[in-house]
Amino acid sequence: MVSRLGIIFTEDQLRLILDKLDTIRLELLRLRVALLPEEELSEEEKRELEAARKEIKKGLSVSLEDLIKEES
Repeated sequence: MVSRLGIIFTEDQLRLILDKLDTIRLELLRLRVALLPEEELSEEEKRELEAARKEIKKGLSVSLEDLIKEES
């Protein structure tokens, strides 16, 4: 369990929260793209974007252990 400010989360709850945050981040990026004028990406930006999409598709994110260590 992870506890901060008197709130206790199980590992499953924390994983669900992290997944939801990833979903929110993606939606914000989509909104930004839809609302801002189009700009051509550099080759480096295209590679970074593709790498980020692959990580998200694979379900990669901050490990629970790293998050717990960071909070300690």
